Amino acid sequence: MAVATTSSGTTTRARRSGPVRAHKLLQLNWFGGLAGWIWLAIVLIPLYWIVVTSFKDQSAYFSQNPFALPSAPTTNNYKLVIESDFPRYFLNSVIVTVGTIIPAVAISFMAAYAIIRGAGSRFLAGVNGLFLMGLAIPLQATIIPVYLLIIRMHLYDSLLALILPSVAFAIPLSVLVLANFIRDVPKELFESMRVDGATEWGMMRKLALPLTRPALVTVSIYNGLGVWNGFILPLILTQSPDKRTLPLALWSFQGQYSVNVPAVLASVVLTTLPIVILYAVSRRQLLGGLTAGFSR
Repeated sequence: MAVATTSSGTTTRARRSGPVRAHKLLQLNWFGGLAGWIWLAIVLIPLYWIVVTSFKDQSAYFSQNPFALPSAPTTNNYKLVIESDFPRYFLNSVIVTVGTIIPAVAISFMAAYAIIRGAGSRFLAGVNGLFLMGLAIPLQATIIPVYLLIIRMHLYDSLLALILPSVAFAIPLSVLVLANFIRDVPKELFESMRVDGATEWGMMRKLALPLTRPALVTVSIYNGLGVWNGFILPLILTQSPDKRTLPLALWSFQGQYSVNVPAVLASVVLTTLPIVILYAVSRRQLLGGLTAGFSR
């Protein structure tokens, strides 16, 4: 009898577990998983083709399978691109990026601190509203006014002509992210420092700055990526070849090496390599900082 009872209980559990497993399988998002794999292939296949082709010579590019590994890998394409003033373009991009990030983050931090600490001021509330309106204005809609201002300031065809508009367009989002971080700093800490005789500048430098360092790194990386990949401002506001940044130089490489496809792809790899390295090193800081900033 005991054996029969145990057997029947096991059979009952097996019958119950069957529908449970089937229900769990039905709950799996098969369509989402399939779409994810398809999107991964769409992203990786062109990247693989770009990297592989950049190590082929022209004859191998036309004779071999486009996705086949090069039978005789060569770095001549990279040498050709580097010899075509590529270091100058790289330096221009570094100057514009660093020259944008430092003032943009500094101004945004001070503005965010003033907006949060002076929450009752109508003037600061209006300034915050202007910053929020700046998020709704795309760069393409203001390119003609920016061009006319740069001409009147006699800054056309200079790196400063790229830095000033980039700073202006980097400030609104930076203020929003930094303000969300500063808002979560306990007011008691500010009050205790004020009792100790600290000024607003001292509280900003000794309290707000260390506590918002993750946000500062986040907005620096985010703005740096945008400026490094910027194309429309260098295209409109510069003319001389020695003032080109990497995205604009890549466009010129397409015209210069229109037949030499491997050389064009080598320039693509060299242009995107610093961004890929930066994102691989700091992607957690970037995504984590943005998520924390908007969720606070």
